[in-house]
Amino acid sequence: MAIAELFRYIEKMQVKSGEKVSLKKHDTDYDHKMMDKAEGEALLKLGVERLSDLQDKLYADNRYRILIIIQAMDAAGKDGVIKHVMSGLNPQGVKVNSFKTPTITELDHDYLWRHEIALPPRGEIGIFNRSHYENVLVTRVHPEFILNENLPGIKTVKNIDDNFWQKRMTQINRFEKNLTENGTVVMKFFLHVSKKEQKKRLLDRINDPSKNWKFSISDLHERALWDKYMDAYEKMLTATAQKNAPWYIVPADDKWFARVAIAAIIYKTMEQLDMSYPVLNAKQLEELNHAKAILTKEKKQA
Repeated sequence: MAIAELFRYIEKMQVKSGEKVSLKKHDTDYDHKMMDKAEGEALLKLGVERLSDLQDKLYADNRYRILIIIQAMDAAGKDGVIKHVMSGLNPQGVKVNSFKTPTITELDHDYLWRHEIALPPRGEIGIFNRSHYENVLVTRVHPEFILNENLPGIKTVKNIDDNFWQKRMTQINRFEKNLTENGTVVMKFFLHVSKKEQKKRLLDRINDPSKNWKFSISDLHERALWDKYMDAYEKMLTATAQKNAPWYIVPADDKWFARVAIAAIIYKTMEQLDMSYPVLNAKQLEELNHAKAILTKEKKQA
């Protein structure tokens, strides 16, 4: 019952193409009616087991690759989602990339370059912990960062207008369209945490010595720009929610629920793919039967 309710709830999380997003209309905390934490954790365990089976088929089929994009404010739970949702998968088939401030070499290329070379090969799962979307989020809040890209026609922040951002988001849509048309399955998650919950988690990092390393004074500087970030996220979600590369706004005040919801979305998406194990031809079947006969005889002799 909880699974059916969860899938119905998930449908509300998906941003429809062309929808104008207002984050105030999206929950940061789900209603707590369909399941409790214990039920959610049991469901997550089951989901991870099923994802493991699908990962095996994804690798054997070797036609699709999965790209999972996670964006959020600081302390929203990105690392926890990766740790718990991917815990039962074969690590050889999962690649996680966390994109920090671009290096000099990366700045000498277009802003999509470092993301494109980090894409997973066919048969594997790639996770972008922050992604190319930082180029229309943190740079929109801090437009002076764009000047580091040394772009033609951009000499001061005054040159970075609404038209610049619209062009950049069109470029991102085109980039993702090319990916999906060539076998990449793109799923994008915005972990929607409340400002109140973020405060609680940041204080927890400060008060707990084992979590001190997670805290950075820059977290406070960015928190002070909360409204600007929410505006940037709304514009980004509105402009880049595509049917071929959907955005999901996931309530993230309860970490365990965010993990369950994301695991369910990934499972449902992968389950719908036309994947199968390779079918052996006549020669391969003959070799298989020959190998079986040799091994069976070897067993009897032993």
